[in-house]
Amino acid sequence: MMRMKNITKRFPGVLANDKVNFDVKAGEIHALLGENGAGKSTLMRQLCGFYRPDGGEIQIDGKTVQFKSPADSINIGIGMIHQHFMLVPTLTVAENVALGLPSSRGMQLDLDVVSKKIERLAQRYGLKIHPDAYIWQLSVGEQQRVEIMKALYRGAALLALDEPTAVLTPQEVDELFKVLRGMAADGHALIFISHKLHEIIDISHRVTVMRDGAVVATHPTAGSTKTQLAREMVGREVILQYDKTDYNPGDAMLRIEDLTVMGDRGQKAVNDASLIVRAGEIFGIAGVSGNGQRELAEALTGLRPVQSGRVFVSGQELTNATPGQRIAAGQSAIPEERMREGVVKDFSVSENLILQDHDKAPYSKGIFLNFAEVAKESKRLINEFRVKTPSPETPIKNLSGGNIQKVIMAREINRKPRVLICAQPTRGVDIGASEYIHQRLLEQRSAGTATLLISEDLDELLALSDRIAVMFDGQIMAILDRNKATIEKLGLLMAGVK
Repeated sequence: MMRMKNITKRFPGVLANDKVNFDVKAGEIHALLGENGAGKSTLMRQLCGFYRPDGGEIQIDGKTVQFKSPADSINIGIGMIHQHFMLVPTLTVAENVALGLPSSRGMQLDLDVVSKKIERLAQRYGLKIHPDAYIWQLSVGEQQRVEIMKALYRGAALLALDEPTAVLTPQEVDELFKVLRGMAADGHALIFISHKLHEIIDISHRVTVMRDGAVVATHPTAGSTKTQLAREMVGREVILQYDKTDYNPGDAMLRIEDLTVMGDRGQKAVNDASLIVRAGEIFGIAGVSGNGQRELAEALTGLRPVQSGRVFVSGQELTNATPGQRIAAGQSAIPEERMREGVVKDFSVSENLILQDHDKAPYSKGIFLNFAEVAKESKRLINEFRVKTPSPETPIKNLSGGNIQKVIMAREINRKPRVLICAQPTRGVDIGASEYIHQRLLEQRSAGTATLLISEDLDELLALSDRIAVMFDGQIMAILDRNKATIEKLGLLMAGVK
């Protein structure tokens, strides 16, 4: 159905796509796999009319096409489901689907006609959507179905899905895969973009792996293993299963009692939550995005006030303490928004490494910085944490996401914390950097650090955690020992089912 031949795309100083060949057939789910910066998104943006190729051609049903805008791509039958949904919350499903399309009645709305077509398509593909429901009333999984419905309503024969499972529970992922298999069986061509190796093996017929802007492999998915795909992505062997030391927790280092935290809209984002994290333990927090995890992390790091309840670190109450007071008590934090809360983007790597300790020895001499010691320690941390940077004086904004995350980890772990608050540590980070970050967190566990790991990646939580709590609508639904936690149990709890 679609073939991209020798696609080349350049940006200033970057060859984003280097003579890429990629195709997808009718009735096929073709996975596109690669690390961040491998060129996947750039390739898809050319297919959807956001960019124009500098070289090569795109063929649809054997005919060469050129897209001057996304509208040209949509009109020819190509749809794109973006990771962040493009829906208007205050409108109904039918109104969102009809948005931007001409009415069959000219100047009058034809939402009744739209609704009937939505119901026919929903029944055909098992999408379970009510046309009159408002978007704000729908779960994340239901909103994604609306996005798929928008593409089907517009006649998309080819559908590209960018990280479609990133915000879904395991049960919602199963439902989505049923829909995608049904669409493929009906003759649609699907491009499935993901970094979750088990999902690619589960859902796709073929997989194309990209690295550094070029295709390094295309082959049937059947018979492929996660180890093989990871090696093709990174260019070396990647550790996917970790050897953990025996679980032998110590004293309670972080204690949260009946914590309530308000959200930005005045609602209870965290509602009466209690938990204990012990020395030598990784305590995981699971949940679909938007269920209070971000507000919990901000309250524990001094970035958001606590409405009620108490927080103790090493026996010291720090309920509404400042970030500085928490650091002094032995707490470190790896924030969810690394560019906003973790680094000063215009500062150098070296300056960010000493950011919170610049006024202490060995970085300072009285009121002056000890530049020789700063340079020495910066080089040591860069080497120890394998930060790829042209020099310690390089502005940190010029580094990749994975290397910025390594700088933050180097700074926070270098303090030898008693308690580590770790929020989404591998979000937007490639598999090679994720492997390294996971190993460092396990080293902290062996060193006796109490780590609170907040993540939306269940594979990450199951690989690293000793115990896992699940948050739903601001509440802790349950706390499970790792050996009793399964994908199915966690998924039900994430959906609010006890």
